[in-house]
Amino acid sequence: MIKTEMLRVFVEVARAGNLVSAAESLGRAPSAVSMTLKQLEAHLGQPLFESERKSRLTALGTYVFEMSNRELAHFDRTITALTDFASARRGEVRIAVVPSFAMTILPELVLEFTAASPNVRLDIRDMDSASIQRELERERIDLGIVSDARQTAEVRLVELASDHFGVVMRADNQLAKRKKISWQALARAGLIANPLCERIDEPELHGALERAHLRVHNTTTLLTMVRAGLGVTLLPELVCRQADSRITFRELASPVAHRRIDLISRARDTPSPATSAFAEFLTARMAERTNLSR
Repeated sequence: MIKTEMLRVFVEVARAGNLVSAAESLGRAPSAVSMTLKQLEAHLGQPLFESERKSRLTALGTYVFEMSNRELAHFDRTITALTDFASARRGEVRIAVVPSFAMTILPELVLEFTAASPNVRLDIRDMDSASIQRELERERIDLGIVSDARQTAEVRLVELASDHFGVVMRADNQLAKRKKISWQALARAGLIANPLCERIDEPELHGALERAHLRVHNTTTLLTMVRAGLGVTLLPELVCRQADSRITFRELASPVAHRRIDLISRARDTPSPATSAFAEFLTARMAERTNLSR
């Protein structure tokens, strides 16, 4: 059986043109190199060199040299790729993210991660939390960053941050003169409903949501509606960091409503090394942000 090491020894001798120089390069004794060459020639049934000086290749030797160079280079690339994948230096991570996180915090995290892991490809898409959970269950993504994830036996959940809700309105709205907005005032302000605020368990809000004439799913469209003066809405503060000066954010009076930002993955699957590396990086960086804000 021809071993990879035999081909490496032969290629080194063919390049050096003599046993002594090849042995020094390989860090082996000349006698060990000579024995390895004889084993290779015995397997092939013909000599690889024209003389014992190893300075000229036979026709077979020339062919074996060319083939060995090519196959050893391919083998080395394969080993490097396998090692890089196992050590998270190579691979692909498919991530789905809620828009508020994608447009504010995520870019700087991606910049740092890709600088440290340039051969890891990040496939990022933004969508609402419910769609992210469905994509995760269908195995179309590896990680999801969502609002208030549902804990199930199929989902592994890590809390990344917490964000409080407030009233989002045009800067020239009368309510913008107040530092905090009561639930009663909000109910009279012409609320535009959205999936995020519908998760808030506050009796004062329920009636306002039932009376809402508009319900908008997409965050960009929702902010456009607010900017056009069609009403006010309730959103986490993080969402408003992407808004322009025509829109303002005001805190709610007690009780204050919050939403969690969670990292989710499939609980029953072993993630790829690159996926694990990105998840660990994201969790660590978000924990640092939380500690700094305290």
